[in-house]
Amino acid sequence: MELFGVEWFVPVFFVLIYVFSVVNIISEYERAVVFRLGRVLAQPKGPGVILVWRPIDRIVKVSLRTVALDIPVQDIITRDNVSVKVNAVVYYRVVNATRAIIELENYLYATSQLAQTTLRSVLGEVELDDLLSHRDTLNARLQTILDQHTDPWGIKVSLVEIKTVDLPQEMQRAMAKQAEAERERRAKIIHAEGEFQASAKLAEAAAVIAVQPVAIQLRYLQTLTEIGVEKNTTVVFPVPIDLINIFTKNLATKE
Repeated sequence: MELFGVEWFVPVFFVLIYVFSVVNIISEYERAVVFRLGRVLAQPKGPGVILVWRPIDRIVKVSLRTVALDIPVQDIITRDNVSVKVNAVVYYRVVNATRAIIELENYLYATSQLAQTTLRSVLGEVELDDLLSHRDTLNARLQTILDQHTDPWGIKVSLVEIKTVDLPQEMQRAMAKQAEAERERRAKIIHAEGEFQASAKLAEAAAVIAVQPVAIQLRYLQTLTEIGVEKNTTVVFPVPIDLINIFTKNLATKE
């Protein structure tokens, strides 16, 4: 009986090991592409428990989660011949696990290379001002181009964001001078507009004083009140304009 038991123990042990190796657990965010005798099955398996009959079957697990792919810094010459360094990030996910495995040797590497070349080609067609001020438009354009090229691979590009744009020191100084000159121009325009509005108001005040000469006396009294509040030793004696007018008229008649 002992010999009979030992003889059966070894094959049963290997059978149990094989059975446990057949059972595979696929996570919720994964799919298993199954190759049976070298031919891929129509639909990937998972999630949950699946049976893989080795060596007849071979599986390749593919994650369906969104991947944040960082694009390395790219040297780009814009349309107006300015050299800049740009890096970006691409958000994509696999929507068809079978095509992602069959169509590409390494879909992560292929997507990265495509994103780099697309970034250089698209940003090389725009000027520096557009690159700095119209990032949303460029992001949408990059996302559309990448999504069109990766769709046959079973990959969906959901978002592309330009992270940083590094300018040469010479260009930064030139842009700072341009911004300073623009601020000075605006300040001069605002100052000129203020002078124009002040002159218009003075003309209106002169028109009122011409009709009501007493108004100038009221201004004298208001000025005295303001000076008195400051508690200084300056004393201002208002001279009626009418007296000056009498002297001017007398001089005019003598001439």
